[in-house]
Amino acid sequence: MTAYPATGLTGPAPTPSVSVRPVVLPAPHRGDDLHVRVSAPVTGADLPIVLFAHGFGSHLDGYAPLIDHWASHGFVVLQATHLDSRRLGLAADDPRRSQLWHHRVRDMKTILDSLDILESSVPGLAGRVDRGRVVAAGHSFGGQTAGILVGLRVKDTQTGTAEDLSDPRVMASVQLATAGEGGEDLTPFALENAPWLREQDFSHITAPGLVVAGDQDELPLSTRGPSWTTDPYTLARGDKSLLTVYGGQHSLGGIAGYEAAETTDENPERVALVQQVTLAYLRHVTGVDDTDWETARAALAGDTHPLGRLESKRAV
Repeated sequence: MTAYPATGLTGPAPTPSVSVRPVVLPAPHRGDDLHVRVSAPVTGADLPIVLFAHGFGSHLDGYAPLIDHWASHGFVVLQATHLDSRRLGLAADDPRRSQLWHHRVRDMKTILDSLDILESSVPGLAGRVDRGRVVAAGHSFGGQTAGILVGLRVKDTQTGTAEDLSDPRVMASVQLATAGEGGEDLTPFALENAPWLREQDFSHITAPGLVVAGDQDELPLSTRGPSWTTDPYTLARGDKSLLTVYGGQHSLGGIAGYEAAETTDENPERVALVQQVTLAYLRHVTGVDDTDWETARAALAGDTHPLGRLESKRAV
């Protein structure tokens, strides 16, 4: 067990990990091959999976502060470069733009369908992965992607329907600084640039999940301010926990990457808090160990911790 003075929390010691990329998966439905990064510990067996979706415009090389932390503590982390990535540079009039949210979900399902290929891409990984323990995680736009995989309903602006796109292979979610419900709270900017946010229904989510929100996350998408990003916690029906990061803006101190330009609130202690609480939750929800999660819940209860607050609610 390792102690982390910056946060006062504890956790397991890291072990060496390795990343392989890009693993190229054919995906004719999306118009471009799907590029995936696989990160995994070099030792260990029965390793759970984290299926991670990046924020709008990012790519499979982003979020190293989280990905490296999870992989070095016993998780196989799978990341794709989605169609909205700046690396792909979709034209403004590309017909796929209105369906970016849907393509992301299909990307994730393609990854789960291709675990044989992905495991074999990392020397020594095949046979060490527990495919029965998969958690979907994501930041910002990626948080919506993770939510859809556990039951979030999004009304398709083309068909007018809100199809169930959840995947039974996903047991839980971790949603970081992601969108709340639509309706009158959306700004004109959101209606024009993210029409998939107009009607989100969280009431079908029964899987457990952790939501991470910064209390200074002022997004141009909603008129409600930072409380908007807590909707996945307050409106979902499953067992939920909410980590509120004090002073956290949209990058939560810098989780999007080391020295990432989009980080407006660079703070290593905030990043450490998110690393340690998300890891503790992943270990808890996948049945690895509950000790660090219970320690985090006790340390972050109420308003006594200088970095944040952790609260939970039971399924309704």
